[in-house]
Amino acid sequence: MVMAEREPIAEGAQLAAVDLGSNSFHMVVARWHRGRAEIVDRLRETVRLGAGVDGEGRLDGQARLRAMSCLARFGQRLRGFEARHVRALATNAVRQLRAPRAFLLPAETALGFPIEVVSGREEARLIYLGVCRDLPARRERRLVIDIGGGSTEFIIGTGREPEQMESVQMGCIATTRRFFADGQISRKRWREALIELELVLQQFAADFRKAGWTRAIGSSGTIKAAAEMIAARDPRAEGIDREHLEELVDRVLRHDRIEALKLRGLSEERRPVILGGLAVLSAAFSALAIERMEVSQSAMREGILLDLVGRLESRDPRAASIEGLAQRFGIDSAQAERVRRVARTLFESVCAEWSLAEEHGEWLDWAARLHEVGLAIAHSQHHVHGAYLLEHADLPGFSREEQRLLATLVRAHRRSVPVAMLAALPERQAEPARRLLVLLRLAVLFCRNRQDEAMPPFELKAHGDRVRLALPKAWLAGRSLTRADLALEREELAAMGIRLEIVDD
Repeated sequence: MVMAEREPIAEGAQLAAVDLGSNSFHMVVARWHRGRAEIVDRLRETVRLGAGVDGEGRLDGQARLRAMSCLARFGQRLRGFEARHVRALATNAVRQLRAPRAFLLPAETALGFPIEVVSGREEARLIYLGVCRDLPARRERRLVIDIGGGSTEFIIGTGREPEQMESVQMGCIATTRRFFADGQISRKRWREALIELELVLQQFAADFRKAGWTRAIGSSGTIKAAAEMIAARDPRAEGIDREHLEELVDRVLRHDRIEALKLRGLSEERRPVILGGLAVLSAAFSALAIERMEVSQSAMREGILLDLVGRLESRDPRAASIEGLAQRFGIDSAQAERVRRVARTLFESVCAEWSLAEEHGEWLDWAARLHEVGLAIAHSQHHVHGAYLLEHADLPGFSREEQRLLATLVRAHRRSVPVAMLAALPERQAEPARRLLVLLRLAVLFCRNRQDEAMPPFELKAHGDRVRLALPKAWLAGRSLTRADLALEREELAAMGIRLEIVDD
């Protein structure tokens, strides 16, 4: 699939990546210099968003206030940035919310830029990408573990390519709340926590051990804090090894309460959640038979930055995901390319009037490439099956909102238009999606005979919600099925507020 070239990143341009974690919010700012993103600024605040989410997925007022205040400060730093040069992603805490848009809408206002939610596996991919930023580009096997506030990500990869990824619902906040919610510390509770955590890890631990690795690397707050406490006790220690970790845990368990913890290297802000974090780390060492772990200073925010650069430089991982899915489900590539070419021709006719950018053209390409993916399940309702696959599959590079947009385009490419599904999209996606659907549906209609035929001379004009399609009278005269399809299409598009006028010249 040929992807159009995007406008290159200008020398000196500023880029930013924002990571809304369950425990802390991070932002890195970089300057584009001689083909590289050089980090020039970092911001971090302990927000503990995950601590404010209850079992029903509701967010308490204090956590919301901390989040909005932090994002407003981040937003001040981002004033003047181009929208395409900023990417902000939310992780586990927002995934757990019952009504995430109720949080995301004011959060986006505070930050000044869109915020997307990523799945646990996409979070793992970005973490691995960020950690490998600081490592040599040689093809060694690496295990990366990142203990966050609400989830922990485990990744095995070769060089800079992740291969096996798992995300489990056990982070420093979640585990502390589950086993030590009242602040009391006891060895009995510690053993109970380890048994349960190791049981969760056993779901994939054998596969990871079989795959193997030559280096184990940890990232984010819990692992950094553990390394700092170990180094404060033994300055000769490098990273975290099993013996030092067990000795650290023993020192922690000599205390009766979390607030009484007084260990060199342990900060005040890390103290309330360190017990849960150490439990996850200890369970990981045991289940995966880790003897020694290096500590990375980079994590997901650096991965988001590198991924952003890839998108801007036409090295978008999403394109590879689209191609991989097409091959996996045996899509008719010739038909997909026919639809893509026609859709692109229509796109070029109206993109100026409809303010559609090259980014929207890429979404149209992807939807055309995958519009028949549901045929792998059944011909009947294949657009519905395809939408389900695209919304729930693991697609590296895509956020949840992006997968939902792609699913909506595929779901609505034929038959009745699911107006409610369109309305559920974020406002920044809904209007472009509506217009892209007009082009996709017409392209599918014109390619119904599944043969290579040149489009007749046509004229497509758009003004707001009015679309005028002029086709040669002689061409239409011999195509009664196309005329009937266009008449039906006029009715279907009317359901989403588009007035289609067919003219035969």
